[in-house]
Amino acid sequence: METVVVERVVAAPIEQVFDWCATTTNYERSFWVLRNRLAHPGRGAPYGVGAIRRHIWLIGRFEERVTRYDAPHAFDYVVDRSFPPSRHEGGTMTFTAVPGGTEVVWTTTMEVQVPLVAGPVTRRLAAPVVAKVFGQILDICAAELTASRPAAG
Repeated sequence: METVVVERVVAAPIEQVFDWCATTTNYERSFWVLRNRLAHPGRGAPYGVGAIRRHIWLIGRFEERVTRYDAPHAFDYVVDRSFPPSRHEGGTMTFTAVPGGTEVVWTTTMEVQVPLVAGPVTRRLAAPVVAKVFGQILDICAAELTASRPAAG
């Protein structure tokens, strides 16, 4: 199992950053993400607890279930199905108001299940690619939310 952690500070209010990241159709702005769909809405919010999200990324297909939704501070999810097959111990996005914006920490623990070589494939290929995709998504979030803010003056 490998844990991937990606951190960014987005120069926007915590509520805006949380909403952007919780709405996974926004991820389609990344080159790596082909399609995201909310297959089943959650309780209390479209992407709340119990929401089922289906993703098609260049690196695979994933069906995720939101297991915690604490707007605007955090949400957790687990991958219930994937191709290529993987084992997922959960993902978390946390949001903390900091001077100048919002700190986002995206953490996931996973392993690609390839017979005999799962560890090396996960460590050398999957984990770096997942980190790159997560980082690009957060960079797009930052660019979009800061571009829509009026200049200080």
